[in-house]
Amino acid sequence: MVENPELDDRSCPYVERQFSCEKNGQLEFDYRHWEWQPDDCYLPKFDAEVALEKLRGKRLVFSGDSLQRNQWESFVCMVEWTIPPQKKSLTLGKVHNVFKAKEYNATIEFHWAPFLVQSNTDINIKEAKKRIIKVDSVSDTSKDWEGADILAFNTYVWWMYGIRVKTLWGSFANGEEGYAQLDTPVAYKIGLKTWANWIDSNINPNKTRVFFTTMSPIHSKSEEWGREDGLKCFNESEPLKKKNFWGNFAANKEMMSAVDEVMKKMKVPVSVLNVTQLSMYRVDAHSSIYTETGGKLLTPEERADPKKHADCIHWCLPGVPDTWNQLLFAHL
Repeated sequence: MVENPELDDRSCPYVERQFSCEKNGQLEFDYRHWEWQPDDCYLPKFDAEVALEKLRGKRLVFSGDSLQRNQWESFVCMVEWTIPPQKKSLTLGKVHNVFKAKEYNATIEFHWAPFLVQSNTDINIKEAKKRIIKVDSVSDTSKDWEGADILAFNTYVWWMYGIRVKTLWGSFANGEEGYAQLDTPVAYKIGLKTWANWIDSNINPNKTRVFFTTMSPIHSKSEEWGREDGLKCFNESEPLKKKNFWGNFAANKEMMSAVDEVMKKMKVPVSVLNVTQLSMYRVDAHSSIYTETGGKLLTPEERADPKKHADCIHWCLPGVPDTWNQLLFAHL
C-alpha cells in the first residue's frame, strides 16, 4: 500500500452527503492518500479519458446495494472531471440514477437492488425483523439490466442482519404465512443461484460483460484488529499493517464461498472483483461519524456517541471504492 497524493475530497459535485466526509467535518485526510498495489503484477492507473473511450456508445450499469452505489459514485467522479459541464448530466431517482457523458453517448447508471432478488423492503424500507426475501425471483430492476454493455453487481450487507432470514417462494400475497426461516448463508446462496440463472438465460456474453464485486468488510468490531477499547472504526487514522488480516465479523467466509461456488457453475463468464481482502485493512477510510442517517447529518450529540452512530460500513469518497474501480478499469 503506497501513498497517493493526487486525490481531492471536494473535486466532484456528485458525491452525495452520506459519503462526503470532508464536507461533513472530517479534518483528518490521510485516508485519501493510500493506494493499494498488488504483489507480483502491475495495476494500471485509472485513466478517465481512456475509460470514457471504452464506454463510448455504451451503458455501464451498477446494480446492488448502497455499497454498489458507493462504487458507482466513485466511478462517476473519476471520469466526470474531464467532461465540460454542458456535456454531462446526472439524473437521480428513487431506484435508478443515470450519469450521461453526452459527447461519448455513454451512460453510467446505478440500479437499486440490495438483494439482487426481490424483497418486501426494496422500496419501502422495513426494519430488519420484517424483511422477507423472495429468493426465487430476481429484482424488479432486472428489466433495466437488459441491453447493458457492462453489468457490475454486488449484494452482501443487507443479508447480514441475523443468523437466519425470512425467505419466500411464490407470491408476497401470502403474507408472512408463506415464508420459511433459513440460515443466512443458505438463503444467500439460493438467491445468488436465482440471479445466476437469470444472467445465464438473458445475457449474451458476446455483447455484455458481467462483473461481481465481492463483499465490502464491515469494521464494527474493533477488537478484531486489537483495539479492545476501540469505538468501531471511529478515530482510526491509518490502514492496518498486520499482514493477511481477516476479521471474521468484518467479512463472512461462508458467504464468500457461496459467491465462488455459484460463479464457477455459470455459463456466462463473470469477472469477480475481489475487493474484500484489500478493503479489510482500511479501517481508517469509513464514513464514521462524518455522514448522515435518514437523510439528515448526524447531530453533535450523535457524533459524540460513535459506538452507536459511527458508520463503519460505507466509505468516504474519494477513497477505497476508487481502488475497486481501478480493478474494474484494468479489466476494461
